[in-house]
Amino acid sequence: MKLTGAQIVIECLKEQNVDAVFGYPGGAVLNIYDEIYKNSDDIKHILTSHEQGASHAADGYARSTGKVGVVIATSGPGATNLVTGIATAYMDSVPMVAITGNVPVSLLGRDSFQEVDITGVTMPITKHNYIVKDVDDLADIIREAFYIAKEGRPGPVLIDIPKDVTSNKAEYECVKPKEVARCSKHITEESIKEAIELINNAKKPYIYAGGGVVISEASEELTKFAKKVQAPVTCSLMGIGGFPGNDQLYTGMIGMHGSKASNLGVTNCDLLIVVGARFSDRVIGKADKFANGATVLQLDVDPAEVNKNILTHHSVIGDIKEVLHELNTRLEEQKHPEWLEEIYDLKEKYPLKYPDNCLSAQYAIEKLDEITNGEAIITTEVGQHQMWAGQYYKFSTPRKFLTSGGLGTMGYGFGACIGAKVGNPDKIVVNVAGDGSFRMNFNELLTAVRHNIKIIILVINNGVLGMVRQWQTLFYDERYSFTTLNQDLDYVKLAESMGAVGFNVTDKEQVEDVLRKAIDETRPVIINCVIDKDDKVFPMVAPGRPIEEVIVE
Repeated sequence: MKLTGAQIVIECLKEQNVDAVFGYPGGAVLNIYDEIYKNSDDIKHILTSHEQGASHAADGYARSTGKVGVVIATSGPGATNLVTGIATAYMDSVPMVAITGNVPVSLLGRDSFQEVDITGVTMPITKHNYIVKDVDDLADIIREAFYIAKEGRPGPVLIDIPKDVTSNKAEYECVKPKEVARCSKHITEESIKEAIELINNAKKPYIYAGGGVVISEASEELTKFAKKVQAPVTCSLMGIGGFPGNDQLYTGMIGMHGSKASNLGVTNCDLLIVVGARFSDRVIGKADKFANGATVLQLDVDPAEVNKNILTHHSVIGDIKEVLHELNTRLEEQKHPEWLEEIYDLKEKYPLKYPDNCLSAQYAIEKLDEITNGEAIITTEVGQHQMWAGQYYKFSTPRKFLTSGGLGTMGYGFGACIGAKVGNPDKIVVNVAGDGSFRMNFNELLTAVRHNIKIIILVINNGVLGMVRQWQTLFYDERYSFTTLNQDLDYVKLAESMGAVGFNVTDKEQVEDVLRKAIDETRPVIINCVIDKDDKVFPMVAPGRPIEEVIVE
């Protein structure tokens, strides 16, 4: 049957079992939005306050559900407002399809009103992108975009559709989505045998797990692997939740704000097994000193990550779930009691700690963990609060910790919180924010209220740009250049003015009661949690220093 391009867009979204899209209408996508209106029973559309918020919402939806997030924006500024969200998803390997409108094909390249070469702009930050100039190609391109977004190492794909393509007609026939197979073609017998030999010969094995474990749904396989090898486990920020945070083998995060036990353990191990991680500079510190007494075995789906930042001795390329399954099937039980005793001693000697005589972010996050039994979905902005959330909330399962790891996008968490709640309506979803990050995208509170999306925003309010101030304190002789906000904002009135609920917390005795009230509320909630401006994130490794040189206070 013949359909318009706009109708084909909607039918292809239905083919892909898309149940929610996030976006903001405009002239170039009016035809698509007209079809969204007609199909509102099948596809929920969340109108955000800004296109960037929509892109982060699609990202949060994808991370929390494992499905592809979809965002729609008009041409020109609508499309460019997606760029930060697309880059955020690209850096953290999040499956997303961004659909943008553009001027009619005949006006492309003529500096037309609201025309931007968005495929050119986003080429470095998308897994692939398209401009569709013929309606006959539209359906196949959409199908291919979803496949590319999901297969192998996931990532964002952009489809730019000129307005006349959405009104032109073409034959359409429903096609079942192509199944995405796990990438196993590079898993060779030789690579598995060599990995097993390295593991069997190790006396002090250590596992460093990254976001690939979460993406490949391999947390059960990783837990089994760690028990079988009898190796302690540390996670990157993106890997949090990929291994149970309450397991005895877990030593906490690694790197700049990792636990001292993790950093010393990795430094002292003789075999570092790197599972779905990319050796970020915030993890490895001084590269030539990182685990330089260890043999490095890297397991990753993307061969481009091997020997990129750290030279490895051996690698196995393939989907992490498949690789771990193969290793678990063949490996015999290992025993390393002396090594584990050494690690447990480090954990006991260097626990995470904070002053308990006053209100602190750490206390509030620990109390949130206790009240929600570690089962809430936590999104964050970027800064001190982000690190505290990673340190003090004990994530026992994956897809519960959504944070901008690679790009470090302030303003990410609010949109992601909305997207996560849309994708998981029965879960408690909390955005842990700093007051600096909150200022960037708090307009999305209107989105949450408009659509009755019941989320909680826990603002860790210290009146400053906390992480930047911390660096200024430690490395810039306390020259606080433009990091003091002096923001006399009444968060309760702000919340109420938008139709939400607000609470102030200025004493630690208030924390539990306010958190319970917020969870019981039927409307979006902002909690203003006031802490001291000089509270710092510890442990910390100075930039460019070896990770074993940990500042603990």
